[in-house]
Amino acid sequence: MAQYKSVFDIIGPVMIGPSSSHTAGAARIGKVVRSIFGEQPEQVDLYLYESFAKTYRGHGTDIALVGGLLGMEPDDQRLADSMKLAHELGMQVTFVPRPEKSDHPNQVKIVVRSGNRILSCTGISIGGGSIQISELDGFKVNLDMTTPTYLTVHQDRPGVVAHVTHILSEKHINISTMTVTRESKGEKAIMIIEVDERVEGLTDVLKNIEHVHSVSFFG
Repeated sequence: MAQYKSVFDIIGPVMIGPSSSHTAGAARIGKVVRSIFGEQPEQVDLYLYESFAKTYRGHGTDIALVGGLLGMEPDDQRLADSMKLAHELGMQVTFVPRPEKSDHPNQVKIVVRSGNRILSCTGISIGGGSIQISELDGFKVNLDMTTPTYLTVHQDRPGVVAHVTHILSEKHINISTMTVTRESKGEKAIMIIEVDERVEGLTDVLKNIEHVHSVSFFG
């Protein structure tokens, strides 16, 4: 017998649009990128691959991605007007269908900019509204958003990782998996920490650690 994690694996998510992969999943990818970036971007470039590239207008992938980047959930009634709302808010959006093959037929690379800040993120819609984040600023990652996860972007300095784990230990937070990746010695690094449960206020505590640039929570 097949195993299901939730009722959504059987009946699909509540959403606006014709396809869970092309709308619900796309909206969630957009919202995750918005959360990691920490603010509404001024400029967005969306590189669409395979199925996304072929049908992004007809299946509502375009409005879903933009709606997510504006902070909307897949069932938000404003999704249909997301392009108009983005324009009114001054967010410039460019869609770039790509002809080459990708790791998954429903894949998008999103590059967001605001002032001097820039973030690159690749997301995959795997069906039923479920998503995976496979790349973040050039780092290969594996975020599926099914467990409580803290993601930090920090400068690679001695003691930063130890400081984070010490705080988690003090708050009796159990770590299920933890991944640390860096560009090179002393450069930007990312921590992905999957935990048993969310702790209120932890995100703000981690943000105050020296050399930590940003902290996001999913789950």
